[in-house]
Amino acid sequence: MDPACLSRAFQVRHLTPCDTDAILSLMQGNHIFFRHHPPAPTRESIAEDMAALPPGKTYADKLYVGFFQGGFLLAVMDLILRHPDGKTAFIGFFMMHPVCQGRGTGSAIITECAAALRAQGFARIRLGVDKGNPQSNAFWRKNGFAVVDENLYFIMERAL
Repeated sequence: MDPACLSRAFQVRHLTPCDTDAILSLMQGNHIFFRHHPPAPTRESIAEDMAALPPGKTYADKLYVGFFQGGFLLAVMDLILRHPDGKTAFIGFFMMHPVCQGRGTGSAIITECAAALRAQGFARIRLGVDKGNPQSNAFWRKNGFAVVDENLYFIMERAL
């Protein structure tokens, strides 16, 4: 899947090791997330995230992408296609730059991604949310996700 199809409002492209400093800057400003989901980000942890795959998946199924506006990194998303089944896209990670939060930008990105995934034949988006993080829980619920399983994390899903 071409990452550019995920948004008409923002430029979307695969992130590479050259983007590590911008990703780290974005992540370091998100204190609430890392309070609930330690440890704090490092260049090494970003490299690990870029390479991480669920069992049975290949890099053809992984979109580790950035959403940009005027060259500024607004958001990072780790999207695994066809996981855990052929009709599901799994968001392994989504984070907005702190200066862009609370303005509806994240919700706009998720809305556009959902439309693009639906157009590609996906039936749902799934993700995991730390139970104790009220900011993340509120964001995903506001964007139409509901808890479908409760273990260490809330497994949330949105039908497309």
